[in-house]
Amino acid sequence: MSQEHDHMSHESKDKRVAIAIWANAILTLAQIAGGIFAGSLALIADALHNFSDMAALVIAFAARKISRRPADAKMTFGYGRIEVVAALINYTSLIIIGLYLIYEGGMRIIDPPEIKGWWVIWLGGIALAVDTLTALLTYSMQKDSVNIRALFLHNLSDALASVAVIIGGALILLYDLRWVDPAITIGIASYILYLGLTEIGGSIRTLMLGSPLNINTDAVILALTRIEGVVDVHHVHCWQMGEHEASLDAHVVIDVDAWDQFEQTKHRLKMALEAEFNIRHSTLEFEHPDHCHQDTKVYGHG
Repeated sequence: MSQEHDHMSHESKDKRVAIAIWANAILTLAQIAGGIFAGSLALIADALHNFSDMAALVIAFAARKISRRPADAKMTFGYGRIEVVAALINYTSLIIIGLYLIYEGGMRIIDPPEIKGWWVIWLGGIALAVDTLTALLTYSMQKDSVNIRALFLHNLSDALASVAVIIGGALILLYDLRWVDPAITIGIASYILYLGLTEIGGSIRTLMLGSPLNINTDAVILALTRIEGVVDVHHVHCWQMGEHEASLDAHVVIDVDAWDQFEQTKHRLKMALEAEFNIRHSTLEFEHPDHCHQDTKVYGHG
């Protein structure tokens, strides 16, 4: 990535996302209207796929705006998690849409309707152009944002789906293979289901305050207990605050001989968390060996 892209302003990035939103919104409406007119369920399936990407773009756009708000008395952790909540809604709708399209595609394979092949080809071509445009708009932003990268990959997959729709339209024109349209629909719907089912887990994990996937909490505890002066670590909580922020909360038992130097020990603990695990936000409660909690669990407050 070039230095220019690395230092692109928030406003410039927001404008790119906004253009992609409008392009996908117009495309979605055109594909739904064209799919109904042409009798093509594949076009409608591709439209719903594009709509899901547009919703994801809206989520990313809104989250970029809202997440910049500072924490306040009502939201002491800030507003970053709104993106996760919206993503959960988006993935749930993807799963519902995918299941519905598979059902409709199956019904149409049994009784294929008349389909206007040229409409399918033209609208599929327009969809391919818009998907390519959106991918180009988000390409330079994907490196520093997991969500934008997901959008970029989704748009590449949309482009492939549009190619499939165009091929389907051509087969209908050339050979009157009307069953190809619902077959392509089922293929697109299956991919939509795959995306929804594989990606919804991350949102659920974050909302359930699960530990980040890229952090081994057992390794974190082992690293902390190896710090000089540390006797035990328990009541550990490790969770994802935002897209790039991991947090840790723990009780640390300090050796009697190191008790009068616990500030230095705390500094070493926090430095180890940041250097080894990129955990920059940690809350540590220190306990004296003579007054520490008994029969504690490593995780949670048991």
